[in-house]
Amino acid sequence: MEGKINLLDMTIEELQSMLTVDMGQPKFRAKQVFQWLGRGIWDIDEMTDISKPLREQMKKVACIGNLKTLKKLTSGIDNTIKYLFELNDGNVIESVLMKYKHGLSICISSQVGCRMGCGFCASTGIGFVRNLTTGELLGQVLSIQNDIGQRISNIVIMGIGEPFDNYDNIIKFLKIVHMPEGLDIGYRRITISTAGLVPEIIKLSKEDMPVNLSISLHAPNDNIRRKIMPVNKKYSIDKLIEACKIYTGATKRRITFEYIMISRLNDSRENAVELADRIRGMLCHINLIPMNDIEGSDFTRSSKHRIEEFKKVLELNGIETTVRRKLGEDINAACGQLRRKTIE
Repeated sequence: MEGKINLLDMTIEELQSMLTVDMGQPKFRAKQVFQWLGRGIWDIDEMTDISKPLREQMKKVACIGNLKTLKKLTSGIDNTIKYLFELNDGNVIESVLMKYKHGLSICISSQVGCRMGCGFCASTGIGFVRNLTTGELLGQVLSIQNDIGQRISNIVIMGIGEPFDNYDNIIKFLKIVHMPEGLDIGYRRITISTAGLVPEIIKLSKEDMPVNLSISLHAPNDNIRRKIMPVNKKYSIDKLIEACKIYTGATKRRITFEYIMISRLNDSRENAVELADRIRGMLCHINLIPMNDIEGSDFTRSSKHRIEEFKKVLELNGIETTVRRKLGEDINAACGQLRRKTIE
């Protein structure tokens, strides 16, 4: 694979350029190749409606980048499945398959490691290595679809990494999975989670991609948020909220504010009132997340009673609020528990 083009990195327009300009083929060949890639094949020779001479020509310069499944863990609680994938360069990432009544959702990673340094996340301790390519993003979806023999209906970019720190590859990935000739997954079935990179939120509002945007807020004020999210030193909550309003105004899509419930830090009644005052009137809802156990963390989960009281205050202030259902906690596949690691 070294030195060759990964076909999964290419849009249909890029495939068309390679096949017509470089190989003298008609334009419709690009659509054929793109459709084969969307079916999850890993070998160019599986493209049976492409002539053998063209397949041989393609193999000289291109390949289909596969992900190696190092480990697969299935939750005994809710059948959530966590995949440990090895990339071509030996780096490791994690992806999670979640089963809901409405279909199958996959949570994918966007980077090897993460720069954000959030205090409640397992990815913080592993450092940042590199961005994932478009093909590596797509490969997570295709690998899991092939493994389970079923179609993924929803994609959540909420695994290891900060998606907006890998903005260009994420946008390219969204275009590829959205295309009818490919995976044909609608933008409204895709969710991007960000720690709050303000310029990229505004940039996404102009992309004409009405995806669901999930904001890792986790605090009602800058003082608390700075303690757990270093990104707040660069982008204050006021700047973040303003960017969110720009996004909802442009897309008419409701934003989700994720809020990790950390005992005695951000879970008081006063915190709930302050949060409600800050976001009242916005096109949004709050998703309260009971903090999951993270090795080496000094933070602990809020009590069930405190979470319910927090929720009640928000709802009394007219803020639609849910408490996230915990999936895959017994296999470290729940929110904040993903980390790049080797087989134990």
